[in-house]
This record gives sequence, structure tokens and C-alpha cells, in this order.
Amino acid sequence: MFATRLVQLIEAHADKLAEGLVYKLQHEQRCQAFMEKVPAQELRVRTYEIYRHLGDWLLDKTESEIEERYVGVGTRRARQEVSYSDLYWVVMATKEYLWEYLEREGLLEEPVELFGELNLLHHLEHFFDRALYFTAIGYENVQREKDADAAALAAAV
Repeated sequence: MFATRLVQLIEAHADKLAEGLVYKLQHEQRCQAFMEKVPAQELRVRTYEIYRHLGDWLLDKTESEIEERYVGVGTRRARQEVSYSDLYWVVMATKEYLWEYLEREGLLEEPVELFGELNLLHHLEHFFDRALYFTAIGYENVQREKDADAAALAAAV
């Protein structure tokens, strides 16, 4: 079992984490285009949901549940005309902000818990990699729809 105490701490501070992440993204040059297209409240709710239910996302959710959720996220961001590179950066920033929080709080320093922390890292990487992959699928589905619509329009002319 991975570091249950760390996951519980993350879940307990989900509101603080979500708020801090949104603040960070609002003040980061690289995220300006994303933040102009995605309402801060929407981002806050989405990241809160990840952090608040992290244990479920890491242990209980099936790959198809992650797929369903993140294909939807990719579809929504494509329809909001967010560039994929901006979307990718924000998902990575969500993960990095979590690790910065754990380091800032001094929670990754106990050698006895190293194995649990490494296991947690593995589960986090697994989750975020799949989230990015399925987000890309949703995003690409919208791009294919746009391409098909454009081709149909061109053929009709």
C-alpha cells in the first residue's frame, strides 16, 4: 500500500490545493491563453475534484472510468479552442503543483516512508499519463469532426 497518510492529507487540503493551483496558473505567462478560455471557477472545480478524490482516482477508478472522464475534458477544451500544448501544460502543472505542495509542507522527507512515496509517485504518474492520453483522444475527436465538416462543406461547393 502506498503512503495513505499523504493521500489523506492531499484530500483534506483539496480546496487549498485547487485554489493555489488556479492562482499559480493565473499568474504564469505560459498559461495566459488557457486562462482566457477556461473560466477559473471551472478549473478550480475540476482540480478540486482530482485532489479531493485522489485515492479513488489512483486505486478505485478503472481505466475506462478515467477514459470517460478525460475524453470529455479533451472534448470540452477543444471546443473552447484551447491549444493542445496549453492543455497539456496545465495537466502537467496540476501534477507538479501537488508535488511542490508535498515538498513545501515537508512531507517527503521521512526515509521510512520512502517506499510508500515511490509507490504513490508511480500511481500518480500512471493516473496523469492516462489522463493526458484520454484528454488527447477527446481533443482529437473534435479536430476530426471539424475536418469532416470542412471537407463536407468544400465538397458541397
